[in-house]
Amino acid sequence: MKNYYLTTILFLLLAVLAEAQQEDHFTQFMHNKLAFNSAYAGSTGSSRLTAMARQQWIGIEGAPEAQLITFNSALNAKVGIGGSLVRSSIGIMDRYTLEGDYAYRFRLGNGYFGIGVSASIRLIQASLGELRANQPIEIDNAIPTGFQSRVTPNFGGGIYYNSNDFYVGFSIPRFLKSSIDLSDDEGTISKEDQHWYLMTGFNVRLMDNDIVMQPNFLLKYVDGAPFDADINLSFTFFEQFTAGASYRTGGNKENSIGESVSGLISSRIGDKWMIGASYDFTLTDLQDYNDGSAELFIHHFFGGKSGKGATYDNPRFFNSNGSNKRFY
Repeated sequence: MKNYYLTTILFLLLAVLAEAQQEDHFTQFMHNKLAFNSAYAGSTGSSRLTAMARQQWIGIEGAPEAQLITFNSALNAKVGIGGSLVRSSIGIMDRYTLEGDYAYRFRLGNGYFGIGVSASIRLIQASLGELRANQPIEIDNAIPTGFQSRVTPNFGGGIYYNSNDFYVGFSIPRFLKSSIDLSDDEGTISKEDQHWYLMTGFNVRLMDNDIVMQPNFLLKYVDGAPFDADINLSFTFFEQFTAGASYRTGGNKENSIGESVSGLISSRIGDKWMIGASYDFTLTDLQDYNDGSAELFIHHFFGGKSGKGATYDNPRFFNSNGSNKRFY
């Protein structure tokens, strides 16, 4: 039996016929909804450019990391568009995803309901010459050698509803169970699987709106893998600074207390910018081998700025008292 080093193990975790979580984790998912749900495009009524970077399990060679840049905009009161470019890596494998999003939105009750579709194309690359083993890899035909790549198209969709103080969305970003094999052998060893996401959150206004409590939830399911969820509670102070904590379920099968707990902070900078960061404390058996996970993001808002919050909220979402205080 081959005794692979960590990079080999990480590669096999991704490339095996995995009915497991294949998509990236983002602790600050509430600032990155477009990555999960195409119907989010245009929901804030303005235009937003977002950059985000995540380093998971700091200190472990070949651990997962991701970088992304997204843009979404409301073309008018009913149509939103978006796009994203994401780079993910684990071990000797890199994955690049280019995606376009379209959402049609209409008034429903006190908010707007959106139906979104997306089209994506992925480039998967693996430098298999970097694998390390104590026996020749060439003797196993299931493991290709050298530099390998594959291009995989896909499409997805979702629904999303938001009002001044509430949002909920359901999505499947990739419908097709496409092969992502890098081997030329017959049969399918690895494939993309459908990931189902349900997200929701709401605002609870305290102290005459000077403090807003914001519970956020992201529920994740893929066939054959344990149910997973991110649970967040944040507080925004004076529409300027946000601090919170999150808990991610999962972890070890035996005696599990979850995958991680996290601290999050973010702050507005003027009318056009917002920055934020999070740090995850690992709860699984890997906690002895890594220094946690870190994530950074930055938003740039385009469009009107008639008062606090207006750079990322359209006036049609004003509260009945004329204020414009939404944070998602």
